[in-house]
Amino acid sequence: MDDPLSEDMARIASLPEPDAHGQAAMLLVESLIHGLIARSVISVADAVEIVEIAADVKADIGAEIGDTPATLRRSLTMLEAIGKSLSLDIPAR
Repeated sequence: MDDPLSEDMARIASLPEPDAHGQAAMLLVESLIHGLIARSVISVADAVEIVEIAADVKADIGAEIGDTPATLRRSLTMLEAIGKSLSLDIPAR
């Protein structure tokens, strides 16, 4: 009988380590967005729109630039999370 826990541990161990450059870039961009909002350079709604445009562009060009379906899905999930996070700060009307 197979041990599901051992199989999960082996799968997790085989995953690539997160990309340090990508993580730093995402943190920098998110910080920049929040800084621009805090300084009233752009509105939260503008920031959300920018993130949505980035997601649309990524979806359109992902395959062309060689993204695997899994990589494209992870990228879009990250952008969606950023957009949702920012959307929470949109003032109620």
